[in-house]
Amino acid sequence: MRILQIGKFWPVLGGVEKVMLDLTRGLSARNIECDMLCAAADGAPRVFALNSCGNVIAVRTLLKASGTMIAPQMVSVLRRIAPRYDIIHVHHPDPMAALALFLSGYKGKVVLHWHSDILRQRLLLKAYRPLQRWLLRRADRVICTSPRYAEGSGALRSVADKLECVPIGVAPVIPDPDAVDQVRRQTRGKRIIFSLGRMVPYKGFDSLIAAASRLPDDYLVVIAGSGPLHQSLSRLVDQHGLAGKVIMPGRISDRERDAWIGAASVFCLPSVEKTEAYGVVLVESMSAGLPVVATEIPGSGTSWVNAHGVSGLNVPCSAPDKLAEALIKVADGVHSAEFRVNARRRWERMFTIDAFIDNITALYLNLAI
Repeated sequence: MRILQIGKFWPVLGGVEKVMLDLTRGLSARNIECDMLCAAADGAPRVFALNSCGNVIAVRTLLKASGTMIAPQMVSVLRRIAPRYDIIHVHHPDPMAALALFLSGYKGKVVLHWHSDILRQRLLLKAYRPLQRWLLRRADRVICTSPRYAEGSGALRSVADKLECVPIGVAPVIPDPDAVDQVRRQTRGKRIIFSLGRMVPYKGFDSLIAAASRLPDDYLVVIAGSGPLHQSLSRLVDQHGLAGKVIMPGRISDRERDAWIGAASVFCLPSVEKTEAYGVVLVESMSAGLPVVATEIPGSGTSWVNAHGVSGLNVPCSAPDKLAEALIKVADGVHSAEFRVNARRRWERMFTIDAFIDNITALYLNLAI
């Protein structure tokens, strides 16, 4: 088989792009020829090899609008290279990728990976909806990341006959012991609540900051990531008098992320909208034996990924009191050690990268028969 993954950005900026890269690396490492076509986030086109069976093709980007890369070169490149591939795997939402496929004239098999509905960009959705409907009809298989999301997505009801649930899996997070020790020394033994994500409204970081004021003084809340709300959230920390109790280190490296996960007592995902469809970072935390407190977002898969009472606790959205209560129970309650063990076991049973690649490969093989 020869597979082409199509999605948004290079370098990787978010969860969807990371999934696409993990698939390209994982499949090509098994000697399945798999390439990745995307838009260059910095505008500069490039082509390079991941290994002997996998390449990244990043095309020139003109501008970014409504979370979408405007990259007309993707159309011409895909028209040229599409005949090489047996299967094209499109990662949604990405209107540019859908348009490129529509204009490519490709006649082979198509897999549509439905990571999320388009929710916030309503004007974009109005214009994009005819193309989205075409893409759903064109796809030979549609992948959804959790049964909870499949049940709650109106767009997916029309393709129930070709819908398959394939949970996203990740490689285990293995923190460097020296880096973890350094974090613990710097934080002077406090209980760390770690959170990570783009500083955008749907992430609900304002609720976590409000919850921090209800936590004991020996707790430290760390909210890592960058984005348009960074300054306003920093001001909110000051307004609550939480300087020193809530820190926001900005965008961090994978090594720093791993160190915080290794040192933390709980990972918190306080998101408030269904745009948070799965939460790859939940699975990454669980792989390191870090329990989770997440929110019960209607129609989202986050509270399915984090099994309530097993790998952590789920609480209502935008409820700082209940969020703080759950964080204390998971970090310092009678079941804290059990949550840690169960988080790791749940990752081993459901969310490993090997199981993810196995499931995707099986889907491709069944499609190729």
